[in-house]
Amino acid sequence: MKHLLKKKIIIPVIAAALFFTTTAFRNDFFEIAKQIEIFTTLFKELNMNYVDETNPGDLMDTAIKSMLADLDPYTNFMNEQDVEAARINNTGDYTGIGAKVKTLKDKLVIVEPYKDYPADKAGLKAGDEIIKVGNTLIANYKEEAGELLKGATDTPVEVTYKRQGKTQTATIKRAEVEIKAVPYFSMVNAKTGYIVLSRFNERASAETNYALRDLKAQGAEKIILDVRANPGGLLNEAINIVNLFVPKGQLVVTTKSKVKKYNKTYYTQNEPIDTQIPLVVLIDGSSASASEIVSGALQDLDRAVIVGSRSFGKGLVQRPKQLTYGTQVKITISRYYTPSGRCIQALDYWHRNEKGEAVRVNQENYNEFKTKSGRKVYDGGGVFPDVPFDASNNAFIINAIVDNDLIFNYATDYYYKHNLKDVSNFKLTDTDFSNFKNYLKTNNFSFETATEKALNKAFEAAKNEDLDDNIKSDFNTLMANLNKSKTSVIDENKAYLLELLTEDIVKRYVYREGLYDYYKTHDDKIKKAAEILGNPSTYSGYLR
Repeated sequence: MKHLLKKKIIIPVIAAALFFTTTAFRNDFFEIAKQIEIFTTLFKELNMNYVDETNPGDLMDTAIKSMLADLDPYTNFMNEQDVEAARINNTGDYTGIGAKVKTLKDKLVIVEPYKDYPADKAGLKAGDEIIKVGNTLIANYKEEAGELLKGATDTPVEVTYKRQGKTQTATIKRAEVEIKAVPYFSMVNAKTGYIVLSRFNERASAETNYALRDLKAQGAEKIILDVRANPGGLLNEAINIVNLFVPKGQLVVTTKSKVKKYNKTYYTQNEPIDTQIPLVVLIDGSSASASEIVSGALQDLDRAVIVGSRSFGKGLVQRPKQLTYGTQVKITISRYYTPSGRCIQALDYWHRNEKGEAVRVNQENYNEFKTKSGRKVYDGGGVFPDVPFDASNNAFIINAIVDNDLIFNYATDYYYKHNLKDVSNFKLTDTDFSNFKNYLKTNNFSFETATEKALNKAFEAAKNEDLDDNIKSDFNTLMANLNKSKTSVIDENKAYLLELLTEDIVKRYVYREGLYDYYKTHDDKIKKAAEILGNPSTYSGYLR
């Protein structure tokens, strides 16, 4: 008994000793243990004594998300479905219907069917609204409805969907779906190759390697690498892609963290494909993370000319940590720095404004760095292109139009009203833009700006103080002028909105592959890239 008691005492003492030697917990162990105990007792009392029935899972989900929201948007709790989605994103493989699908409360919307995959073969098109899968109504399904479409290879799934108000059914035979990191590559002209890199999954560098070799075999002496709208992915894949164009042993990125083991310096590990071939990288405001490592490193090394608009500005690195019951937490563990030493993180989540919002790093606070040849580059606001193109002038209103699916839904309506046989020279007109603005009105597009919110709040306060009669006329005039300003913003962004509409409409007729073909002859950034590459002195001038 005495021997057994000794064991019982020794084991927890050893465990505690090990716990205290863990760097991350050494200083905060007692505070962490105290807060966990407080939360545990609160959670138990709440669920036992609250006046109405509670759902412990929902309460905990809210608690976790609220806690993480105070950090940054990339530190996330991942349930089993999220973990599976992350696996698909990293590997590019899953079994399903072969379509990009958006989950809404009462339906699943086909955003994009992939060419020659099951959904496409079954006749489904972008804009179709799936309301029932098998015998399960989406409106009554409480779990992640998109999971209903997944299943074993060759198994059928019957869907009921609405298209332009008519209800139809289709049987789709599931299949293995491969999401390519490089969905397209081809020659732009006799000597210039074009590679689209849409994600950084486990095959990104291998597929880029293959595309580069293939294009060189076709006669490419110059390359355009397009990472526009690429949200990023695996860090090592970004390093390997840079390695295709720079020598072995070259510094690409450095990560810095409060935990020493995460402080790492990453160098290229392999022999390159071509260190001399002239290269242009296309970026935009949706190029993030690994896309910024590639474009930022190639810019710092004077290895490529960067064309487009300022990138997103995500200079943070995440790592998933396994939890219980198949869940994970993805934690921001470090910041990354390009070869010149700059961190391109644009939003400061650690010094928020009085509203609790992350603030953009002020341009006055940007720090200057130098590329390999001494060109000036800056941190704090994404990667700035060497050849800039304007993005939208008012991201808030334009994003509201996109987020409310008004571009997507207009493209759906356009597709069913216009039976186009050839889109190779497709171009929207001023009349089309007027029709789109009318479409916004008829679909009750409304976007309340921060200014409107503040004015409405002030007017409500005036009502409560019986002062509204004196300022009502001025208030109405201000609101009318604000609405005119919003209309003006839409007009100011005409070119950008027509670009978004054109992209979505062309894709309806010729899929994503056909859209890239369309880009080769119509996209201003690709034209500019080809022009730069076509003039050696212009190209080298940007890199000096």
